[in-house]
Amino acid sequence: MPRKVIFYGAISLDGYLADTHDNLDWLLNTDTGDATSYPEFISTVDTTISGKNTYLTTLDLLDGASYYPDQTNYVFSHTLTTDNENIHIIADEQPATLVEKLKQQAGENIWIIGGGAILSALISEHLLDEIRIQVAPILLGTGKRLFETFPVTQLELSSTQRFGELVELNYTIKS
Repeated sequence: MPRKVIFYGAISLDGYLADTHDNLDWLLNTDTGDATSYPEFISTVDTTISGKNTYLTTLDLLDGASYYPDQTNYVFSHTLTTDNENIHIIADEQPATLVEKLKQQAGENIWIIGGGAILSALISEHLLDEIRIQVAPILLGTGKRLFETFPVTQLELSSTQRFGELVELNYTIKS
């Protein structure tokens, strides 16, 4: 079975990943009830791709815990360095080029962890297979948008789930 490239993440009802200061308190304070789809999802992923801001924000939230230690992680940045052999800093390659290489390799699914620019680049190059998005019941008004500029893209709703106040919408990208 070929590897899938999947965006999995949460946004505000008005489409923001974070506020203007990369703050996620609005999401962390959202009641998700007793369960989420994360454990099932992460068990299908062996590779993550993120941008620098998402990586740094996630590291802060992990409070000293390892950054996805069971996955191979790629972070797009021109300024970061790391000595962690599980984290690969990508400075001179486009997201589409990296994803095309990874899709040719054997493995499990590839998780796009955030970053509107990365997501838009992959949509533009027809390299995204699924969008699994949790919508939080809040209107931020401003912030960092999930979706930036890309061509019209048809989606097919494959399922919905509710986790407390979050609603997860799962879409496949139509060919």
